[in-house]
Amino acid sequence: MDGKMLARLAAVIFVAVAITATLIELTRKDEDPASAPGHPVQPKRDALREGQRRCQQLGQKAAEDAECLRIWAETRDRFLGRKPAPASPSANKGR
Repeated sequence: MDGKMLARLAAVIFVAVAITATLIELTRKDEDPASAPGHPVQPKRDALREGQRRCQQLGQKAAEDAECLRIWAETRDRFLGRKPAPASPSANKGR
């Protein structure tokens, strides 16, 4: 077998593989459009995120805001996987 014959054989095999791949792709069934959601999924309302946005908008004043400090502590605990600390009973005894 000479070089030209081998090149032609390789070209024919390549074309056959390309046609086969194209036919397989064309006969593949697409996902049923009825099962695809028509409306984007709305995430449930997250009060913590809303508080973070409010504190973000406060800018430098947020460092003095008690609610922002509480929100940041809760965010930090959630990120680190800590459970929120229970209210200490000794703080309530003096009342």
